[in-house]
Amino acid sequence: MVSDSIGDFIIQLKNAGNAGLESVSVPYSEFKFKVAEKLKEKDFVKSVSKKGKKIKKFLEIEISYKDKNNRKPKINDVARISKPSRRIYKKTSEIFPVKYGKGALILSTPEGILTGEEARKKKVGGEALFKIW
Repeated sequence: MVSDSIGDFIIQLKNAGNAGLESVSVPYSEFKFKVAEKLKEKDFVKSVSKKGKKIKKFLEIEISYKDKNNRKPKINDVARISKPSRRIYKKTSEIFPVKYGKGALILSTPEGILTGEEARKKKVGGEALFKIW
């Protein structure tokens, strides 16, 4: 049993890209769906779709690549910040760009799932889930 579903989710995306897969299927949760939508907005994944019915729902996520010939994924690496054993919260003043603006910090805020840029604009802090670049 996986105790860190978000950590497992982002590592599956990274590994699927490194393996050159077109898409990856992960168990569905509303939280993962919203995180995947943010990754789609930031162009780290091509598409996100919910499939299945009732208890057998899953997310089908299409991986985005920089170059179709070389199959270099847009997700180079991920770093989990807040873990189930240790939650890390950031104030607005503590949110900085990731990799000189080429990456993204994903936060869980009272406004919902936001990137670091959106959180700074809305002047809201929250739990720092992970960095992706």
